[in-house]
Amino acid sequence: MDALIITCLFLFLLFFAIFLKEWYLFSVQKRTLIEHMYEVTGHRTYDVRKPETASERLVKRLLRYGDDYAVLGQRFNFFSESHEVEDWLLKAGRPLDLTVARFQGVKIVLTLLGIIVGALLFVLGFPFAQFGLILWPLAGYFLPILWLKKKASERQQQIRYDLPEFLDTVSVTLQAGVSLDHALREVIRFFSGPIQEEFSRFNQEIDLGVPREKAYEQLLKRNDNPEFQMLIKALIQGMRLGVPISVTFKVQADNMRRMRKELVKEKAAKASPKVTLITTLVVAPTAMLMIGGLMVLNILENAKTFTGIFQ
Repeated sequence: MDALIITCLFLFLLFFAIFLKEWYLFSVQKRTLIEHMYEVTGHRTYDVRKPETASERLVKRLLRYGDDYAVLGQRFNFFSESHEVEDWLLKAGRPLDLTVARFQGVKIVLTLLGIIVGALLFVLGFPFAQFGLILWPLAGYFLPILWLKKKASERQQQIRYDLPEFLDTVSVTLQAGVSLDHALREVIRFFSGPIQEEFSRFNQEIDLGVPREKAYEQLLKRNDNPEFQMLIKALIQGMRLGVPISVTFKVQADNMRRMRKELVKEKAAKASPKVTLITTLVVAPTAMLMIGGLMVLNILENAKTFTGIFQ
């Protein structure tokens, strides 16, 4: 009996050791594959999906309803023509995997929800509910438009913020004798956000055989940031004239740095009048109220003295 127990224990330890070895080899291979995918694509597509939250499930359901109302939404496209929505989506990086048709449908769904909410509040007798019959549907219609415009603006601002550092890094890499495509693949590994997404897509288009000038034009189409457009146009001109890419990046990096300094100075100059206005509108009335209040209290407490003066 003891020999059987010892044999079973030995076999268990043996198989457990084999399991640990295989698991270690699997982990090493997985890590190697992950790094290779990241170097090639610039995206960590291997991330394990986390459990969906209630808000994420709600958004997905809303998007599915948007697909159902896509045709109706494309007919009622006031202040959101299809070509305008496509432009906003490109500049915003297509958040939530939105398409033009789906966005137009979501807009109609939120408008219908606004009508339902406004009617419900009116039936329940809430104050000013009659105004809600108009305001809630309008909010449901225009909020998606404002949200998408805000997303596009934030993404372009993030590109503007990351661009000088990106240019400096690429410029140093190019001066070391590395080709542009290889330099971009190496540099974007150390960046995140929209600038990584844009140049990762640029590299993928080049790998798929898209002409370089056409890929540059697609970058211009997807981004309206002035500094970014100036960089891409300089690259196109340098490619046509045969100017070394490293020189182009170095010059653009210096220009971006100078423009950022001027932008900071401009914001600092605009901040002073704003501070003065806030001080005038907030601090001054408060000080006057305090002084006036103290004077009134003093008069009330010494009413006899003041009345005696006028007798």
